[in-house]
Parts: sequence; structure tokens; C-alpha cells
Amino acid sequence: MSVRGAFRARPSLRTQRRLTRGMQVTLVAIVVYGAAFGQPKAITNGGLGLFVTFVPALVERNYEIPLDPWLGVWITTAVFLHTLGSAGFYAQIPWWDHLTHALSASLVAGAGYTTLRAIDLHSDEIRIPSRFAFVFILVVVLAFGVVWELFEFGLDIVSAETGISMPLAQFGLDDTVLDLTYNSVGALIVATFGQAHLTGVAERVRESLYGALDERS
Repeated sequence: MSVRGAFRARPSLRTQRRLTRGMQVTLVAIVVYGAAFGQPKAITNGGLGLFVTFVPALVERNYEIPLDPWLGVWITTAVFLHTLGSAGFYAQIPWWDHLTHALSASLVAGAGYTTLRAIDLHSDEIRIPSRFAFVFILVVVLAFGVVWELFEFGLDIVSAETGISMPLAQFGLDDTVLDLTYNSVGALIVATFGQAHLTGVAERVRESLYGALDERS
């Protein structure tokens, strides 16, 4: 990396760390609030969200995959906004649920495309056209969205039978359709722009994972 490139990378990394730490501190505060005032939903969502924010660092350390700093911010922001929604924003701000579904779907789409692109880059015998990648991203996100809605439906049944408040819930057919619609919006954004911006991530994933497999064989 050139001196100029390193100079640019350091401020970017510092900014990413500050944003991530700020969101992590807020998530810790939500967990503490839930524990102090007997709010199990705040504890569950805050704790799970906090764990997910450390996933990029764990991937880098355990699999030696250098991730773009802003990819970590992307992941952290998605779980952070969902946790804030569960803490009350979903009920107070009508469009908050649409925002979190679109952002979460974009993460699923990004992961799906990165995996597909890594396979494409690894083998000369496999060629995946960009049009197929576009459709693949949409199908993966839509399928994941359906499974997620079924999961929420199952939690609703458990909650009704046991009287236990669940961290996730459905609010009728209209809510389900809107969730799937905004999932599609997130997928479309990644399918349209992600192929240009996620190729570098896919290349690093391919080099790290397949390099580890070659060492073991």
C-alpha cells in the first residue's frame, strides 16, 4: 500500500471504530436497562445485537479475512437499528420497521453475492454471469425473508400458548407483505450496486478460505 493509501486508510479505520464503539456502548446500555427494569426483550435483543457487532472482528482474527472497515459498520448498523426498534422505535416510528428490513435484507444479499462470487473466482470451470447473480441475490433474500416470517409466526404461536413475551412478533398480513416488500428493496440495491463494490471482499474471502483448505489437504 502506498503512503497516500495508508494515510487514507487510517482515518477511515478510526472513523469506523468510533462509530462501531458508539453503537456498542448504546447496546450495552440497553442490556443494562433491561436487566435493571425487568425488560427481557431489551436484554435478548441488546445481547444478541451486541454479539453480532463483534462478528467482523472474529472473522478477521479466526479466518484471517481482512474486511473493509465500512463492512463492519454496515453489519453493526443493521443490528443496532433493529435493537433500537425493539426498544420502542418500532411502535413510535411507523417507517422504522421498513428501514431495518431493507438494511437487514441488504446484508443477506451481500453475504449471498460474496459467497457466489468467491466460488466464481475460485474455479475457471465455473462462470456466473452478472444477470444470474442479480437473480440469485433476489431469490436468496426472498427465500430468507419467507423463512424469517415463518419463524416469527412460530414465535407468535409459542407466545400465545405460553404467555411469554417474545423478542419478535408479527402484526398481521399487511405487516408481513410490507416486510417482504422492503426485503426486496434491500436486495435490489445490493443486486444493482453490490456487484461493483463487493468483488474485492469476495476475492479476499476466496483467497483466505481456499488457502486454508489447500493447507489442510
